[in-house]
Parts: sequence; structure tokens; C-alpha cells
Amino acid sequence: MSSLVLPAGVFVISVILTGLLRALALRIRILDVPVDRSAHSAPTPVGGGAAIVLLSAASALYFYADGTLPHSIFMALLGAYVVAFLGFIDDLRSIHAKWRVPLHIAAAIWSVAWLGDVAPIDFGLVSINSQWILQPLAVVALVWLLNLYNFMDGIDGIAGSELVCVNLVSLFFVIHSTDYSVTLIISVLGAASAGFLAWNWEPARIFMGDVGSGFSGFMLGLLALITMQQGSMTVWSWLILLGVFVVDATITLLRRLLVGERWYVGHTSHAYQHAARHYKSHGKVTMTVVLINICWLTPWTVASVVFPKLGFFLSLLALGPLVMLALKFDAGKSGQFAMTD
Repeated sequence: MSSLVLPAGVFVISVILTGLLRALALRIRILDVPVDRSAHSAPTPVGGGAAIVLLSAASALYFYADGTLPHSIFMALLGAYVVAFLGFIDDLRSIHAKWRVPLHIAAAIWSVAWLGDVAPIDFGLVSINSQWILQPLAVVALVWLLNLYNFMDGIDGIAGSELVCVNLVSLFFVIHSTDYSVTLIISVLGAASAGFLAWNWEPARIFMGDVGSGFSGFMLGLLALITMQQGSMTVWSWLILLGVFVVDATITLLRRLLVGERWYVGHTSHAYQHAARHYKSHGKVTMTVVLINICWLTPWTVASVVFPKLGFFLSLLALGPLVMLALKFDAGKSGQFAMTD
């Protein structure tokens, strides 16, 4: 019972804090005003993700002060708070990509350096063991995940739901870990996300904003690196677990690059955005993503942890149908989506 006190308390505080942030955003006019490509029709407060960031930061400081959170992990987490701060500034006044991306890379390098050696990537028959390869890959992965999460935060409830689902599943694998600090980080992140989601479900009364989306993606990347390092999860289990977001965002990015579009410019050509317009509902699409996470991706994630040597092949089996689904919904293609048989 005592293990539920922390997440329950964080959830309640997150609900209250998100409501206060909404009131503040309305008062000082921090609003997302609809434009042609918007998925909403009325000006909506932005920055609700700050509740997730603030609760995560407060808990990290507390657990670091009492000696529960190791110094290396605490220092690595600072990179995530830098990303959150940049996102906060971006919510207030847009930061050009030529400044934002280098700062994101610097934050990723900082965090990877503090975490130390990256766990080898096992393909079954061969593996990558060189830190000269693994650490740069980790930096790229962190930068991609924080941007990916930003890209995928485009309809009501989807980013918050993904964060809750991923944290719940990853908590299952680390709850018996000898390093209790990881369990605490995941518990706080998941509970804070659930509290925010209470305000963000369709119809959303506040948006996560860049302050929360970039932070969320970066934090999940850090948790992946830490759990891989500790042996409780693998790169393949994380790839599978984040499958919906990774597949949609990656296919969309590649298609946009192939036709010469600027990847960092806002658009509405992700598969989930096409689906939301087609079904005229954010909630239906978000619930579908939740069901895919629970019913499809979670069993494959478990299998990849139980059979780590088969992780690469299991990820192909798990993500293959998602690739076909993303292509079915024209991920990366501009214009009106039309369902075909």
C-alpha cells in the first residue's frame, strides 16, 4: 500500500497544478490560436506539460538530497530540464531550429556523458559493442525522441496517454530492480502524466506544449538508456514499446525529406492526424493507440525482454503491422487522406 502513496500523491498534485497552470495561461494569454493546420478550433491554453516537468524536478531534487538518486543519474536528468526550459521559451516565443537543435544536441551529449557506457545492441547473430558507435547513437536517439514526441503531440490526449502507457509497462520491468531510484523516476513521471491527462483528454482544456513534449521524449530516452544499462530492458523492448510513435514519426519524416520538405516546419501529415480528421474524433484515435499499446505492443515487449537474443526479430514482427498501418493512413503525405480498401 505504501508503494502507492507516492504516485497517488503526485497524481493529485499534478491535477491541481495543471489546473493552476491553465488558469495562469488564460490570464496572461499563453494560448495556441488555431491556424489552417490546427487540429482544434478554439484558442487553447498551452504549457500544461510544465506540471510534469516541475513534479519530476522536485522529486529528483528530493531523492538526490536523501541519497536515493545516484549522482550520475541526477546529473544526466539535468539535460532533460534544459530541454524543458528551451521548450518553455519556445512556447512563449518561437526559437529557430538553427539554435534549438544544437542546444538539444548539447543536452543529449551532456546526459549520455554522465550515464557512461551505453549497453551493447544485440542483433542476435552480431552485436554492436563499441562505445565509439553506441554513444553517438545514444545522442542521436535522444535528440530524435524529444523531437518525435513533439511531432506526435498533435491531438487531444495522445502524448499524455503514451507517456502513461509506456511508464506503466516499463515500471513492471524495473519494480524489482536493485536500483530503486529508477522505479521512483518512472512512478513520478507516469503519475504526473496521468494528472495532466485529466485536463488534456478530448476536448482538451490545456495542451502539453513544447515544455512538456520535448521533456517527455528526452526522459523516455534517458530511462531507456538507464534500464538498458541495468539489464532490466533492451533497446528492442523500448523500440517496441514506443512503436506507435516511432513508426509514425519516422515514416512521416522520411517521406517529407524525400520530397524536399523542411522537417522542422509544422505540418499535419502524420498518420494519426490523418486518422483524426478521417474519423472526426481525437478520442477514438487516442484510444486506438492505447489499445495497440496494451494489446499488441506490450506482449511483444515482454517477449523481447524474456528472449533478448530474439529482440531484433521480435521488433520486426511487432512493428511490421504498424508500418503498414502508417502507410495505410498516408503518413508523411500532405493533403486530404482518403480511406482505400
